[in-house]
Amino acid sequence: MAAEHSFDIVSKVDRQEADNAINQAAKETAQRFDFKDTATTVKWSGEAIEIESSTEERARAALDVLLSKLVRRGVDLKAVDASEPRVSGKRAHITCALSQGISTENAKKIVKLIKDDGPKSVRALIQGDELRVSSKSLDDLQSVQALIKAADLDFATQYTNYR
Repeated sequence: MAAEHSFDIVSKVDRQEADNAINQAAKETAQRFDFKDTATTVKWSGEAIEIESSTEERARAALDVLLSKLVRRGVDLKAVDASEPRVSGKRAHITCALSQGISTENAKKIVKLIKDDGPKSVRALIQGDELRVSSKSLDDLQSVQALIKAADLDFATQYTNYR
């Protein structure tokens, strides 16, 4: 009898990679000529990333720098939710939230996609903020991964615990 194989679909951001990207963006904004005398900062503020600058334009430019660093560090930009610049006093602020976990409605979308378009031997179970996909065939599991990658979902997905 064949063993049951499975993997988990999760939506998580590697905090260390995000931290490295923030440090690189802060260093670049401190050194670049176009950020001179703007006192632009990029830093953690709890679980969110806070960008602060003297103008909205420089805050947006710092956001672009941060996003490019996140891409280079392998963080999916679908997990980043940046707010519009808000001005308070003489400073402009942008808050970037990092989304973690798959919501129930998004998990249901994935389960429906797997049931409609995936191989018939594959089962998908919602387990909290992640999804467990199992089958007896490794090829079926790989085809499900390809199906989800091709679906272009509006949230980041990663595959873990493949066995």
